[in-house]
Amino acid sequence: MRDAAPSMLTSAEAALLAATQHPAPPVTDSKIARLRLLSRDPNPKIRESVASSYHAPEDVMEQLARDPDAGVRGCVARNESTPCDILRSLAADESETVRGWLAVNFFVPDDVMDALRTDPSETVRRLVQWKSDLALASA
Repeated sequence: MRDAAPSMLTSAEAALLAATQHPAPPVTDSKIARLRLLSRDPNPKIRESVASSYHAPEDVMEQLARDPDAGVRGCVARNESTPCDILRSLAADESETVRGWLAVNFFVPDDVMDALRTDPSETVRRLVQWKSDLALASA
């Protein structure tokens, strides 16, 4: 029975498999130009897609961090490639949801996490605590 069980890949094996089986296309100037164009689309779902991209330029992420749509700002807040200064600017966002996404992003600087620990929203504070507990459990 044990011999029939599927084997688990190590993280290194999974990364190698992903790189060889599903290589990411190169980031070209035309892709960056498309991201810039789409970041100004009237449809907030299109702007969310750009805000979720790991390849969006910093100036585009700054623009999207000030977007009137909280969903777009939330995508900026949870994007692991968003520069730290932009993440800092979102710590005081009016939207509890945006601050909540910020709280669970593992690339948020410590000073931002310290600020979120005393956030007016209980939900945001609980997300900060959850992330802290998760980090302790995996250490």
